[in-house]
Amino acid sequence: MKAKIEREECIGCGLCAALCPEIFSMGDDDIAQAADQELQGDVLASAEEARDSCPVECIIIE
Repeated sequence: MKAKIEREECIGCGLCAALCPEIFSMGDDDIAQAADQELQGDVLASAEEARDSCPVECIIIE
């Protein structure tokens, strides 16, 4: 499983990067980006928490 951001929907609040900095970061344009990395264990749990907490629901985990 990997995470991705629907960048056109992101409002740049930074919550995902705060909850799961191993996967999410804020780009130079203040829009979130996701690392191209397999999600497992604690990192998967943190990424799912970030997805579930996103105010605009722009995080996809598949």
